[in-house]
Amino acid sequence: MPHIHDKIDYTVDVYVVNGDAVLLRKHDKYKMWLVPGGHIELDETPEAAGLREVKEEVGLDVQLVGEVPQITEAGTYQELLPPRFMNIHPISDTHQHLSLVYFATSSTRDTFESDHEKSEGLHWFTAAELDDPSWGIQEAIRHYAKAALRELGA
Repeated sequence: MPHIHDKIDYTVDVYVVNGDAVLLRKHDKYKMWLVPGGHIELDETPEAAGLREVKEEVGLDVQLVGEVPQITEAGTYQELLPPRFMNIHPISDTHQHLSLVYFATSSTRDTFESDHEKSEGLHWFTAAELDDPSWGIQEAIRHYAKAALRELGA
């Protein structure tokens, strides 16, 4: 996807939980464990972007978790699902991503990798595995993943 702006893009990260595990994917370009996610397109809501990215990257239909405020407003006003977390992080010396972090559940662990979204692996991590330093999981990813497991895990 082309960048919306040369300095910053809005993105989504989706922590998918099934039972006692959360799904991470080893990103082929960055060589690190990340979650499904990506850029929010100009014609979609953050929620739609999260659902699309999970489906594209790992083949899952998931349910985002949270509550959309029930406010009715005349016209085109639309309430959105609040993210669980937000962060901003550099992608290069001149470009940043402002990321909306969502939690989701999946009724299955049957994933697949698409032809255009390559990963070096997909793994459902338990809390113990997230703490195992041999996996090399970044602190922020581990923090969000463990929060998702505390909130949604069996």
